[in-house]
Amino acid sequence: MTRRFYMDFEKPVVELEHRLNTLKEDPLAHEPDIHKEIEWLEEQIEKLKLRTYSNLSPWQKVQIARHPERPRLAAYIKEITSDWRELHGDRAFRDDPAIVAGLATIGGRQVVLVGHDRGSDTRDRIRRNFGSPHPEGYRKAIRFFRLADKFNLPLVTIIDTPGAYAGVGAEERGQAWAIAESLRTLTDLRVPVIAVNIGEGGSGGALALGVADHIIVLEHAYYSVITPEGCASILWKSKEKAPAAAEVLGLTTTDLMKMGIIDEVIDEPLGGAHREPGVVFRGVESAIVRTVERLLKKSTEELTTERYERFRRLGVFMEPAADTDAGENAR
Repeated sequence: MTRRFYMDFEKPVVELEHRLNTLKEDPLAHEPDIHKEIEWLEEQIEKLKLRTYSNLSPWQKVQIARHPERPRLAAYIKEITSDWRELHGDRAFRDDPAIVAGLATIGGRQVVLVGHDRGSDTRDRIRRNFGSPHPEGYRKAIRFFRLADKFNLPLVTIIDTPGAYAGVGAEERGQAWAIAESLRTLTDLRVPVIAVNIGEGGSGGALALGVADHIIVLEHAYYSVITPEGCASILWKSKEKAPAAAEVLGLTTTDLMKMGIIDEVIDEPLGGAHREPGVVFRGVESAIVRTVERLLKKSTEELTTERYERFRRLGVFMEPAADTDAGENAR
């Protein structure tokens, strides 16, 4: 099958895959010479994929996280949950399709699930604002955070957003307050909270669903205080510098683990989750089930205290030592 979409750095791999598929469809594919070439091409493709995808730059990983064929929230709900019941509305303004929430069963355990939804096709992506929620989306999320707490159900959040919507209307309706309230609510929950980043984790829009006891991130997903393009626009006044910004933001899973921001990384197939989604679905489901069972053994006090302390530990700063000579001179 010819891939519908590929990134520039993937072109050599895709060209070989296209050549291989053409040979396999040849009526004479069973002939010894062609069969031998097919085997040789398969071997070369695996070598090239390993060389290409084992040495990705931070910017290339961001591109994979945004890949149009990458599995999004709807696919995860279909593949890892049962008895899914979506519920709507923030009970104040309207329903925001960029945030999806409801009740589900994962691994035999009933949970509340809340996640960013980027949409599955062009029309759906526009309807869901490409996964960038308005304040009513975060108010809906808060409603379901409290529902999980009320009925003593584990909470699973799925993160996949470039960031919260920054339009005038969103600001007028209290975007900053909604995100802050989401952070506060998650911090105080008395039930286990597991966050799974399946793609983009941009700015406060992602963090609003990310205050959790255990944070799981897919290998090529990213988590950052700002998108590379946003950072480049501020620092260099040009989005063309996004690759350079990605290098310094520390947004890859390697950086995030090193800084203690996340707890677990789920490996992706060579080329990204879209190449073998089933492998990723199984990995995510297994990680959620395992983590929920572990966290349920903790008391309410342990959960809230450890959650508070883990976020207090993030970020280390040093104050410069006082200039002794300057102080002496001043006296």
